[in-house]
Amino acid sequence: MASTLELVLLYLVAAVLGVVVCRSLKLPPMLGYLVVGVLIGPNALALAKDSAGVRYLAEFGVVFLMFVLGLEFNLPKLKSMRTLVFGLGLSQVGLTMAGAIAGHFLLLWLFSFSTRPWELDWRGAVVLGGAIAMSSTAIVVKLMSERLELDSEHGKRVLGILLFQDLAVVPLLVLIPALGAPPEDMLPTLGLALLKATVLLTLLLVGGQKVMRWWLTLVARRKSDELFVLNLLLVTLGLAYLTEHAGLSLALGAFVAGMLVAETEYKHQVETDIRPFHDVLLGLFFITIGMKLDWRPVIDEWMLVLLLTLGPVLAKAVLVSVLAYAYRATPGVAMRTGLYLAQAGEFGFVLLTLGAEHQLIAPQWLSPVLASMVLSMLATPFLILYSNTLVNRFSASDWLLQSVALTSIAKKSIATQGHVIICGYGRSGQNLARLLDKEGIPYMALDLDPDRVRMAAAAGQSVVFGDAARMQSLMAAGLARAAAVVVSYHDTPSALKVLRHVQSHAPKVPVVVRTVDDTDLDKLRAAGATEVVPEAIEGSLMLAGHALALVGVPMQRVIRITRDARDKRYGLLRGYFHGADDDGVEELDQARLQSVTLPLAGHAVGKPLASLALHATGVQVVSVRRAGGAVVAAEDSLRLQGGDTLVLSGLPEALLLAEAKLLGDG
Repeated sequence: MASTLELVLLYLVAAVLGVVVCRSLKLPPMLGYLVVGVLIGPNALALAKDSAGVRYLAEFGVVFLMFVLGLEFNLPKLKSMRTLVFGLGLSQVGLTMAGAIAGHFLLLWLFSFSTRPWELDWRGAVVLGGAIAMSSTAIVVKLMSERLELDSEHGKRVLGILLFQDLAVVPLLVLIPALGAPPEDMLPTLGLALLKATVLLTLLLVGGQKVMRWWLTLVARRKSDELFVLNLLLVTLGLAYLTEHAGLSLALGAFVAGMLVAETEYKHQVETDIRPFHDVLLGLFFITIGMKLDWRPVIDEWMLVLLLTLGPVLAKAVLVSVLAYAYRATPGVAMRTGLYLAQAGEFGFVLLTLGAEHQLIAPQWLSPVLASMVLSMLATPFLILYSNTLVNRFSASDWLLQSVALTSIAKKSIATQGHVIICGYGRSGQNLARLLDKEGIPYMALDLDPDRVRMAAAAGQSVVFGDAARMQSLMAAGLARAAAVVVSYHDTPSALKVLRHVQSHAPKVPVVVRTVDDTDLDKLRAAGATEVVPEAIEGSLMLAGHALALVGVPMQRVIRITRDARDKRYGLLRGYFHGADDDGVEELDQARLQSVTLPLAGHAVGKPLASLALHATGVQVVSVRRAGGAVVAAEDSLRLQGGDTLVLSGLPEALLLAEAKLLGDG
């Protein structure tokens, strides 16, 4: 028998390998935990046993999952989304569970004509209905975030339903244990559980917020991170212990603890501190779920597994689509909402495990149901990836609406040329737009927040609703005629999509990308980014500049130090215009910028830029400004005109040679 240390090492090695494989395949880590649980479990390699100690430790993962859920419980947010949460979300969960119970009675009637008995009663149908009603918040939110769809019409509906599903777990955690009581004691047990939950929640929520704020403030004043984390663990596990000994569940107490902390000013610090415990223990929980999955009956009854996978996925997709349409969504938005929520979710595993513990789910049903839930989650990335194709095929009106949206973008951009396309109109995008407007440079901004677009457009700003990561939106915004593209939000996956589209359709258009730090700098440059601007680097340069000035370093030297640091980072900013303070010896071997204005009838007028072979002198043409003020890209085929101003970059001696060649003196 393996020692405790050997078991811990086994779980850690399995978890690390599972997460690495899933990350490389761009799948959620949760699926990796489930797969390694199957492999090391008693039904496969038998490297570990599903012991009571391991199960209890894994239950701590559920505790921290519910604690984090409580932290995210936000009354103002619920109030602002009340129609979607308590209308659409309640309808989805309620009708899914009602459909599962109705399906149970239908199958019970059908099996009455067969020699094989139907091995599930109505209480098990309630548990299955609750599990099927849940969708995967972790998978769906991550994928929508990568696709920049959180603020879209279907994104808001998906989030509203997910929020209610998470809230519905709380009463189900009270209901399922009560259903496990003997039939004659079920109603009294359920009534007592509801009474206990009501009294306990009322006491904790009415007076608990003040006590929690007072206690966390007292702990925070000790200025000890270790003490703060220890108190978080104490509060979470203490309330979980209290609810368990009140005849309720550990998870309910943890949810209440999260709600109490969410009302204090320490919420964000708590989220940061608790995350490692939450992720590691939740991973252990999913490994133990995988250990319960016996692959032999899954193979033997693959038709049943396939039916349990396709049936709920199709039924749930149709139900959610119909409900979304009933709540005034367009057909395309309704279909997307249904496709995004068709899969099973992590809370479904929690409810299914709880039902099995109270013997509401027969053991022979557990493996097929678990397998079907895992398969539905594996299918989610593909459903979301091909959702546009499916919606366009089955919903002509959605295709028409998209066409109208693209037409509105094209209508606004059709008269613009040499403009800047701003991807994302948040704070950074708006600041850039103001600077461009001040310089008289046209721009077209794309954003997915309809409220922001509406207000900005009403203020006369050139912004339209559109997804910058879609080729159609970029083309409608005049990508082929644009002078530059700027990705103003820090989302690397989306930025890579924009770069891919620009490289395939307008490779000569420069792209500037904003990032948080320089982690993905090489990846973005390799994808075609002309320049990458990491906020952390810029912030540190500003900080260093102020600090150097305050300690007495001359301002000219401070400017040079920060400029040199930028030169090493940004290729486009290498070089500077020569000034009176730049006559030192150290300046002679550094690149600088120089502007040369062509006379109206000069030597270079009328010639293409490539024919001058300025690169042979070691000089690069950064940009060309026409006599009328328009700035154009320095392409080889560009024919120079009298009055053009060329901005050159190079060493001092090379710049003199290039200037002489342009003016006809060399």
